[in-house]
Formats: sequence, C-alpha cells, structure tokens
Amino acid sequence: MPLLKKILFIAISVLVFSVSAEAFTDGACEADCKKCHTLTTKEADSILKSLNMKNSKILDIRLSPVKSLWEVSLEDNGNRGLLYVDFSKKFIVSGQIVELATKQNKTETSLYRIEKKVDVSKIKLNQNLVIGNKNAKKKVIIFTDPDCSFCAKLHDEIKKAAKQRNDLVFYIKLYPLEFHKDAYWKSKSIVCTNSLDLLEDNFSGKQIKKADCKTSEVDDNIKTAKALGITATPAIILPDGKLHMGLLSADKLIERIFGGK
Repeated sequence: MPLLKKILFIAISVLVFSVSAEAFTDGACEADCKKCHTLTTKEADSILKSLNMKNSKILDIRLSPVKSLWEVSLEDNGNRGLLYVDFSKKFIVSGQIVELATKQNKTETSLYRIEKKVDVSKIKLNQNLVIGNKNAKKKVIIFTDPDCSFCAKLHDEIKKAAKQRNDLVFYIKLYPLEFHKDAYWKSKSIVCTNSLDLLEDNFSGKQIKKADCKTSEVDDNIKTAKALGITATPAIILPDGKLHMGLLSADKLIERIFGGK
C-alpha cells in the first residue's frame, strides 16, 4: 500500500479522527511556537509505532503552515510522505493543507521538498567557493543567496558539519533571488574575488564592496537553479541528488548525508 494511502487508512482506522477546537487551543503560543511546544523524534517515532508503522523512519519535523500542527516527514519501505501531529499530541491529521488566499497546496510543496531528485551532472563544480575537504567523495551542493537570512544560518551549520566530517565537501553556488535587490551585485562581487570570507562578512552584516569583473558564473547559477526547479534558498542537493529546500542543522545534515552512520 502506498505510504500516503497507508497513513490515511491508519489515521481513520486506528484513531478517532475528530479534531475539535480544543485540539488547537491547548495553550497560548507566541510568534515562535517552538518556545512553548515541542515534538521530538522519539515522540514522533512512538506515535508511528502506536499506528503499527514500525518500519517508518522520521526524516524531519517542522512546524506546518497551519499553527498548532507539526509536519512530520517520513519514509516507509522507500516511499516518502507526510503526516501532521497537533500540539497536544493527541491527534494526527492526514490530508492536504491548502492556503485559501493563494490556492497553493502546501502539502504538495512539502512533498516536493522531501521527494525531488535532481540531475547532479548538470551542475558545474569547477569553482573555488568550497567548504570542507576538496578531495572528499561525499559532495553536497548549496544554492545560497547573500541576502537570505536562512542561508546565513545554514552557512554556519555547513562549517560545523565540515569540521565534524573530513570526508565531506560543500560546493557553494551563489543564487541571488530577484526580490533581493542587492543580492545580484553581491553575488557577482563574491564570485569575482573567489572569497568565502567576503560571503561570510556579508552574512555577518558587514558592508562589502562592489567588484567589477567579467563573469557569467552567477547568471549560469540562476539558469541552472531554475532548470532544476529550485525556486527558493537555501537549497541543499545531497550526494544522491535529493533536494532539500530549507535550513538543516549540522547534525541533521550529517544524518541525511551519511544515513546516521
């Protein structure tokens, strides 16, 4: 049985699926819901086992687009899917989340994030913006924007991961998004100087100078990213070609790359 159908069947068959208003009002929540609420991997794994999904592996846990729900990404016998757990940890929700204002299917977006694979051979890696052991077999490609705050956070996690594992290398591709008005010239300046220090200065809030040189690398990065369907930053392409769009901690990065080994 496909994983998503399996989740839906279990949600209906094992639990009494009636989400009352109380399920979403167990406690007040500040702007950062994680200050008040948590769902650990151990807790999520326990929920799966209670649903007789003993072979399922938790890939990621994050806040869902709907407040008071956790989004749990999981893998079961090679299939990937999502389920949602409310803050009280008494209900699971299996289905789709659609934003009325935009008509965007948020569940499909999340599934895309955990399922999509890209053709790594289409990405040029002959550049100097590298973190880690250049001779490492495990190659990770990062599409980053100099004016993206989550990219700055990921950059720090990348450096932590590279310190922990000598068999790992990160290739940094500058991908300025159109709505960041200064990101293009900053990307070009960083590429022109081949300087990770300049990128890190920028991420730390320092002003960087414009560098004038002839390079098509930034434009090539933009074309490549769009051709691969990468529309946001940071974007992480793992050694097996799987695409993760968003921030990961150093530990999560290493776990995704090496499978917990």
